[in-house]
Amino acid sequence: MTKMPIAVLGIDLGKNSCSVAGLDSSGAVVLRRRMTRETLVAFAGKLPACIVAMEACCGAHFLGRTFAAQGHTVGLMSPEYVQPYVKSQKTDDRDAEAIAEAATRPTMRLVTLKSEAQLDLQVLHRARERLVTARTRLTNQLRAVLLERWRDPAQAPCSSAASAARTHGWGTADQSPHNAAAARPPRRVGEPR
Repeated sequence: MTKMPIAVLGIDLGKNSCSVAGLDSSGAVVLRRRMTRETLVAFAGKLPACIVAMEACCGAHFLGRTFAAQGHTVGLMSPEYVQPYVKSQKTDDRDAEAIAEAATRPTMRLVTLKSEAQLDLQVLHRARERLVTARTRLTNQLRAVLLERWRDPAQAPCSSAASAARTHGWGTADQSPHNAAAARPPRRVGEPR
């Protein structure tokens, strides 16, 4: 434990280890340490209630809920609001100190802590958005292919393989120009082409 009570704990989250900077009530740095996530949760559990500040990134909401359950006040900030407080060159320790300093500002915009259900819903929305984007890209690509062959995309919508097959006269949707020859019956010897 530290000698001076920690008022603000700034945490820079990493994949394997986290940098921690503790500020006292006057804003002086009283703690600089690097620890794993498991050690960090145990360390924060031993501290008296304080402000725990982190950048809103991967894993921050889980740790935020854990720290809130321990009685701390959690503040998640967008990384672009923390960046102006970084002194000189960027390191993990300086980032943790900048996060702690940014959390002391009364006008700092904080990100609300999300529950697991809210994060799950956010994942579903993002996955759907990616699927819609991929579908739009494919539709635009097929329309460009039709325009290259002087086909009017308005006359032949390319929303499915079947409509593209009808447009090009391939017969069925699973019969492309490359396997159309394979679908014909074999030619007999001596038979004209």
